[in-house]
Amino acid sequence: MSESKPNTLQYRSDGPEDAPVLVMGPSLGTTWHMWDRQIPELSGSWRIVRFDLPGHGGAPAHPAASVSELADRLIATLDELGVQRFGYAGSAIGAAVGADLALRHPGRLASLALVAASARFGTADEFRQRGVVVRSNGMDPMARSAPERWFTPAYAAAQPAIVEWAVQMVRTTDPGCYIAACEALAAFDIRADLGRIGVPTLVLAGAEDRVTGPGAARTLVAGVPDARLAVVPGAAHLAPVEQPAAVTDLLVHHFSTAWHETLPAIPVPAAPAVAAAAQPPQAPYTLHVPVPMAAEPAPAPAPAPAGRPDPYEQGMKLRREVLGDARVDEETADADGFTGDFQELATRYAWGEVWARDGLDRRTRAVVALAALVAGGHLDEVAAHTRAALRAGLTPDEIREVLLQTSVYCGLPAAGAAFRAAAAVIREETTPQP
Repeated sequence: MSESKPNTLQYRSDGPEDAPVLVMGPSLGTTWHMWDRQIPELSGSWRIVRFDLPGHGGAPAHPAASVSELADRLIATLDELGVQRFGYAGSAIGAAVGADLALRHPGRLASLALVAASARFGTADEFRQRGVVVRSNGMDPMARSAPERWFTPAYAAAQPAIVEWAVQMVRTTDPGCYIAACEALAAFDIRADLGRIGVPTLVLAGAEDRVTGPGAARTLVAGVPDARLAVVPGAAHLAPVEQPAAVTDLLVHHFSTAWHETLPAIPVPAAPAVAAAAQPPQAPYTLHVPVPMAAEPAPAPAPAPAGRPDPYEQGMKLRREVLGDARVDEETADADGFTGDFQELATRYAWGEVWARDGLDRRTRAVVALAALVAGGHLDEVAAHTRAALRAGLTPDEIREVLLQTSVYCGLPAAGAAFRAAAAVIREETTPQP
């Protein structure tokens, strides 16, 4: 096991040092151990390099702000190992890292496998709300809900030891690094870029995955030019854990075939004669040949601005990050010929000019906004900006202190109304979803 620096990742290596390298990336909340049951077969023909996300599995807690930053740290790690060209298999956020590598470092990748993957993982609001829950309650809510997200009910009932392993793995993850990873996933969206992924790609989904299931996988296959879809029955989000033999067989076949023309011939390990112990019998996995589907058209590039850049685009991005997609969608959907100009003005100047300035961090701006709204009597906006403050990193205790301060300078009635509005939002945002 390696010790990582702030710009690298904790990793371990298995298999022959002179074999072609296969890098394997974990899902959010897991460690490299999620791939343990693939290693005996894969390490016979490949040098396997597995890595942990920051703050996961005892890795140093150096949060990464984006998927691209995680990919850059992985490249720095591989550079230190002297690895130039490699295959890559990743699950969920690990798959997002692989897609980013294919887009920004295509010369380094020989082939790619995306497991439990999506071009966009849910909505930004969902991940930012998850961060609020962790900031307010710690990792326990995420740990307790992990088995339901990760495994089929039948598997969870039959494998209590693995369920407990999953719970403890999430519970011991560093909260700050988990929140940063949620923010990275909230910003991840490569739907318009799928056509630029130019390496042979396997997209693998658990048939019963309710997080990133076959629907998300088919969107990837429709957009990536050289992609195949594999759906594994009897598996949910962590298919490599739940159906190890099927996933291993798929990976062996894909990476052996994908590297046929770019690397020396690699002997294909024989499929295991006996499935791993305690695995219920399943129908053979199904490898689907993708049916042509219409990919979402990439947006037309905006004309280059003459002179000073128009702050509207940056303003809309920031407005959505602070207030949430649901709130902004509601406001802009109601815009008409009478109110549309006001919405554009607010986006361009309040968000693209003032909120985008570097003079204050986002937490401080959230405090100022809350205090100013109470002082001005704009109590109908307090709820939205309480939600924004939570997602900017303020805790409920800090929001309480801000509102107590306003009670002294803005009056008890105004502060009392603000407390009622804020309390309702805090209850909603910090209560774990069932």
